[in-house]
Amino acid sequence: MILSRRTFLGAAATGLAGAVSAVVAAPLGAQDGKPTMSGPMDEGAYKPVTRPARAGAAPSMTDDARDALEHRIHCQCGCTLDVYTCRTTDFTCPVSPSMHRDIAQLVAGGYSADEIIQAFQGAYGDKVLMAPPRVGFNWAGYTTPFVVLAVGAVGVAVLMGRWRRRPAPAGLAAPVAAPVGLAATPDELRRLADAVRRDDPE
Repeated sequence: MILSRRTFLGAAATGLAGAVSAVVAAPLGAQDGKPTMSGPMDEGAYKPVTRPARAGAAPSMTDDARDALEHRIHCQCGCTLDVYTCRTTDFTCPVSPSMHRDIAQLVAGGYSADEIIQAFQGAYGDKVLMAPPRVGFNWAGYTTPFVVLAVGAVGVAVLMGRWRRRPAPAGLAAPVAAPVGLAATPDELRRLADAVRRDDPE
């Protein structure tokens, strides 16, 4: 018995009870020919993305480059995966194979990676991208964390500089250490000698 990725992830998310239910339900789903899924799937989310092949067109990229391009395009079945990962790990998804075919046809038609991305954006909007474009408000999402970190670092440096320059309160001044080896006055030395003589038992 082979569980699909969706069944496995759904069972893990719902705990042991969900796992038992998924294992029991899996063979039943296989008997009636319907894929067993626990996650939401929008089978109607697919929109054809086609362009006429260019005259005398040759494939615009290698298969590896095409696969890398598919990592940039979000599958629209309702999962959080890119087209390449979804079509190669979830064999119940009907959306990612269709999107893959469109990408392959555009590559064969001589379209570049940027042109294919733009074509998919035209059909699905920016949600088809795994990472939002770095323009307009989206650009703020990329730069804001770094700006906040820089401002925070400058603020900490300024505060530390002020604390170092701040004078200590008068009541907390460090005590002055007593000098070592103070010299006695002649009178003090004479009195000390007299005291020693008086205490001498001779």
